[in-house]
Amino acid sequence: MIRVLIADDQAMVRTGFGMIIGAQSDMAVVGEAADGVEAVELARRLRPDVVLLDIRMPRLDGLEALRLLAGPGVADPIRVVVVTTFDLDEYVHTALSNGACGFLLKDSGPALLVEAVRAAVSGDALISPSITVRLLEHLSPPAFPHDDAGLSPRELDVVRLVARGLTNAEIAARLFIAVGTVKTHLASVQMKLPARNRVEIAAWAWERRLVS
Repeated sequence: MIRVLIADDQAMVRTGFGMIIGAQSDMAVVGEAADGVEAVELARRLRPDVVLLDIRMPRLDGLEALRLLAGPGVADPIRVVVVTTFDLDEYVHTALSNGACGFLLKDSGPALLVEAVRAAVSGDALISPSITVRLLEHLSPPAFPHDDAGLSPRELDVVRLVARGLTNAEIAARLFIAVGTVKTHLASVQMKLPARNRVEIAAWAWERRLVS
């Protein structure tokens, strides 16, 4: 059973998300928070598998709550999917830097919400790849000096395709290798960068302008 905490300052949104999550046979809502402070307190106490976190909330905004739950230096980070109305560049970049497992727009629909939760738990396709890529494409971070982080040419090929939103199966087909080999390359990439998930790998590639 995937345990989900919903944090949003709008009661109707919490109710709607709760109905979607509750309708899944393998998911359950374990708590609801109406502001950022409550979200952090409940997440630390309940230790849900996934937190669905809005950005604009009273007392403590979602990005700061995210940093406290999953940001750099957090010893035991909680999986957080940001679900918001706003896809401003600075929000996306800050969310990814603070450890978000995905960035989902509220009007994406029930199917994508469920997909995002399952993806965050699996640690593989953390969010619909097309949305991740669309958001990353609009980022304009300062370009980092070219640094391949010790990645092999084949690992860089895999990283570029991850940054373009391809799934493991699509990467395997494109590079004429087995899906298991793709997973092995990704595990190596995560250790070398270091990166905790595909979103961070994609962000690393876009920041270094490895993808056009």
